[in-house]
Amino acid sequence: MKDYQDIYMTPGAFSWNELSSPDPKQACEFYGTLFGWRFDTMSMGDGPYHVIKVGDVGVGGIMAQQQPGPALWGAYVTVENCDATADKARGLGAKVLAGPFDIPTIGRMAVLQDPQGGVVQVISYFPQPA
Repeated sequence: MKDYQDIYMTPGAFSWNELSSPDPKQACEFYGTLFGWRFDTMSMGDGPYHVIKVGDVGVGGIMAQQQPGPALWGAYVTVENCDATADKARGLGAKVLAGPFDIPTIGRMAVLQDPQGGVVQVISYFPQPA
């Protein structure tokens, strides 16, 4: 069986889940207690980012939300080429809500809204050191 990193780097796979929360600390406490998640905290431009760990593997993150509204989970799907995927989605009737743009050392991403209103993030990961 492939390990998690091989799977999430496969185009078409859901690879990351991210919670934008008005209270990231409280969210970490809740989900840590509920699921047994651990968190590694790192600095991102707008404040701390809490990497969700299952065992030693990062599977998602929790951060402070940037817009008013309810807390919101977002899912990332791995794609080979973020720009081409955003263009193709637009051609199929989607809206490109953000990007494509680079996340330093991680990859290139965009936020898409399908014709029914569903929102998903797509990401092309940069090659990572072994």
